[in-house]
Amino acid sequence: MESMVDIQDLSIYRGKKVFVTGHTGFKGSWLCSMLTVLGAEIAGFSLAPSTEPSHFNLLAERSNSTIADIVDANLLQEAILIFRPEIVFHLAAQPLVRESYHNPVNTYQTNVIGTLNLLEAVRNCSSVKSVVIITTDKVYENKEWIYPYRENDQLGGYDMYSSSKACAEILTQSYQRSFFNLNTYPEKHQVLIATARAGNVIGGGDWSKDRLIPDIIRATIKNEKTVIRNPSAIRPWQHVLDCLQGYLILGKALLEEKKEFAEAWNFSPYSFESRTVQEVASITMQVWPSIQFEIEKNISHHHEAELLKLDNSKAISRLHWTPKWNTKKAIEETINWYKKYYLEGVVLTEHQIAHFLGI
Repeated sequence: MESMVDIQDLSIYRGKKVFVTGHTGFKGSWLCSMLTVLGAEIAGFSLAPSTEPSHFNLLAERSNSTIADIVDANLLQEAILIFRPEIVFHLAAQPLVRESYHNPVNTYQTNVIGTLNLLEAVRNCSSVKSVVIITTDKVYENKEWIYPYRENDQLGGYDMYSSSKACAEILTQSYQRSFFNLNTYPEKHQVLIATARAGNVIGGGDWSKDRLIPDIIRATIKNEKTVIRNPSAIRPWQHVLDCLQGYLILGKALLEEKKEFAEAWNFSPYSFESRTVQEVASITMQVWPSIQFEIEKNISHHHEAELLKLDNSKAISRLHWTPKWNTKKAIEETINWYKKYYLEGVVLTEHQIAHFLGI
């Protein structure tokens, strides 16, 4: 019988040395906050925050933060060797579809070569036992069909961002087969690697450009209407804490030396929870009536998928992870974070983490 993961117990991270790339970004800074609550010792490696304000800068300052480019293999290797982590979460990325059209070379350098540098650094650091590579729901060859994509479906990518992340998945598989083969674990090596694919992640503290809720918040603060593009596009929206819990449960399984979990995983809402862009915008207005939007008309823009859903059944049945907050709750918690920050100057991150974890 396959081993099980106890999702109620993440105490394995207490005292663990955890290396996080992309720790200054939206998801990375939330992950570091969650790991801090769990008692982990964290070192981060990332570019400086790309927005002002930034979630990272709003949180309490942490030690062991290296501000550098993941493309710099020597600096990355040095940081990992000095810290000597037991587990690595790789989130550093150029994460925006539209930006990838403007800067395809940088997108590939960061998402592919950056991942290559990370895996090579891991290969040269004997302390590392577990690696979770974060990619995206967009790694699949999107056929615009109604069926949710499963982990063994074809990889692909129309745009440069999506294809770069699919390449990162293929690269990770190659490294696993070449250097961290499961058939020779643990006799010849001690490293387990998994990849994690999440849907459209939302949450407070995201000020990235060309993302729906940050765009809505920026317009609202200026007393302007948000112009919504692709109103009918369907996405698996989920709160950042839900997918991060999935990453942590996956990392726990790897730390427990359960090699059957060293593979690809989807973390997404149930498929029936998927919402259109317009539906999400409408829910934000219910939470914060100051929000107003209008639909973009007759303006051409770069290709973006209209329909994309993930199948989360594998994570549910084998990792015993389940989405905790449905889409409506995820949107409400996200807008409440921004509302509290802009109207009262309060950062709700630690409060929402405690509420989510039930502590």
